[in-house]
Amino acid sequence: MARDPATASFKFNHTMLRVKDPKVSLKFYTEVLGMEHIETYDFPSFTLYFLAFDHSNGAESTEVKKANRTAREGILELTHNKGTENDANFKYANGNSDPGRGFGHIAISVDDIQAACARFEQLGVPFQKRLTDGTMKHIAFIKDPDDYWIEIISSRRNPGEA
Repeated sequence: MARDPATASFKFNHTMLRVKDPKVSLKFYTEVLGMEHIETYDFPSFTLYFLAFDHSNGAESTEVKKANRTAREGILELTHNKGTENDANFKYANGNSDPGRGFGHIAISVDDIQAACARFEQLGVPFQKRLTDGTMKHIAFIKDPDDYWIEIISSRRNPGEA
């Protein structure tokens, strides 16, 4: 099917997740998943944090990454509504239970899923589904600090996998 010229330049740029405590979430996404914190926008009642994987092998400066953020794909925006971190009972709906069912997960592909899952286990990351659980033995789900699910898939897909 020919690509419509009217949409030829469209890219899936980013997904936004609301987070209770940005310090905890930024640490998870940068240290556990290895994403790079590219840019922050601070407003009186909320702050936006933009993260992505750096596949430039250090060839792009922080300023270039900021300038190119809206032209990239695969960005994660964490939005913090100020004050939520101080409310012990505050919790966002992760989309996988009621109320708020709808959003499901984001997915991260890795070269070695066994090693990645062993590392997550070693770091104490909570799992929603381990590789050994259920019938789909080729995927895992971990949880971020706000209980959002992150599907872990192999970048080396085997034939016959869903």
